[in-house]
Amino acid sequence: MSEDLILNEIESNREGYVKFLQRLIQINTYNPPGNEMDLAVEIEKYLKEGNINCEIFDIGNNRANLIARLNDNFSGKNLLYNGHMDTVPPGNEEEWKHPPLSGFIKRNKIMFGRGTTDMKAGLAAMIVALKILKTLGVNLSGNLILNAVPDEETGGKKGTKWSLEEKLKDIKCDFAIVGEPTGLDPLPRAIIVGEKGIVQVKIITYGISCHSSVSFMGKNAIYIMSDIIQNLDKIEIPAVKPPISESELLKLLSSTFPSEEIFNKIYSEQEVLQNVVKALQTSTKSMNMIKGGIKENVVPDKCEAVIDFRLLPGQKSEMVIDALKKLISSLGYTIKESTDSTSEKADVELDIFLIADPSYWSNWRESQEIKDFINVVNQIYEKKSFYFLHPATADAQYYRNTGYCEKTIMFGPGSAATAHSVNESAEIQDYINAIKVYALFAYRFLK
Repeated sequence: MSEDLILNEIESNREGYVKFLQRLIQINTYNPPGNEMDLAVEIEKYLKEGNINCEIFDIGNNRANLIARLNDNFSGKNLLYNGHMDTVPPGNEEEWKHPPLSGFIKRNKIMFGRGTTDMKAGLAAMIVALKILKTLGVNLSGNLILNAVPDEETGGKKGTKWSLEEKLKDIKCDFAIVGEPTGLDPLPRAIIVGEKGIVQVKIITYGISCHSSVSFMGKNAIYIMSDIIQNLDKIEIPAVKPPISESELLKLLSSTFPSEEIFNKIYSEQEVLQNVVKALQTSTKSMNMIKGGIKENVVPDKCEAVIDFRLLPGQKSEMVIDALKKLISSLGYTIKESTDSTSEKADVELDIFLIADPSYWSNWRESQEIKDFINVVNQIYEKKSFYFLHPATADAQYYRNTGYCEKTIMFGPGSAATAHSVNESAEIQDYINAIKVYALFAYRFLK
């Protein structure tokens, strides 16, 4: 079969593919609470129109995982496409130019709506690519598996982790693509080979309340929290060598420009890009929420704050927890060891509510598969793509860190800068290009 047949099929039906994405945007999957079952049912309906085997797995509370496949033979090469169905909430809807669930299309070029970039455009493109290969009756020796998941925005345990442990673990996976947005304006599209880890901790400090006119009779929980905050820079997390050095990152970036001189000029003007490169060279921490006190004349007996740590590949979440405990103890405060501890005198409690270790495909430079993939991207986008790392965390970590499929990349339509933002949007041509990339790569990889 000619690859031109696949590309012609996409161009001939692009209007229908755009309407399909629009329908996905119009389904509310704000997480919390998620309600991804509603979207899974719509996806199942679309795929079954193409006689594609598709299963929905109900995990309760109107939430679901979906797994579809090109055929029933898993003995050859298996390619896995992963995309999440949930989105973050829209925030203040009055700030949106167009309703976040409208899927409004402007000048037939841009679609607006929550999830257009993160990541219903990527998910829709993967779904369409699977359906195209089935519709055209492409003769492949391997299999393409689609996993549409919930819960990515809140850690992925009920989505990708559940699917891997319950349904996919016995299926060999030779290559995996997570369709997160990898546009990094003004640069061409990136191919992500690793990501930083995350540890989010709620620090709770306890004091003794009393009337503020005799404040010395009490113990101010806010002061304890303030002491911890003032000393956060003393936390000692074991340093590691970044998986890709700053000089190599800049070399990867500059490879997409006509000359190094042009790149250096643009890079010097792009503060956001400079900060992304900086973030990929070090671990970071940020205190992002704080709450304390019940009344203006009462010494507070409780204060809560949330701190967010981001880790480089090679660092572990236990390193962060141990370092935080060591700091708090060095300040003279006692730590409640667990939520069911009988100790009533503890000054501090740590609630670790989100952990995801960093992940990295260490041998990507030697991989022929990734070279084949970037060739497809360069062909379709008509721009030279590049390899990069992700400063945040996504579901790719479950495939890499469990050993299920280290050969996992992130690639998808949309600009990462618009994810989670007001007036989130995606370019329609970018979406169509992603369909072409997913379909062509699957064809070449599996034939």
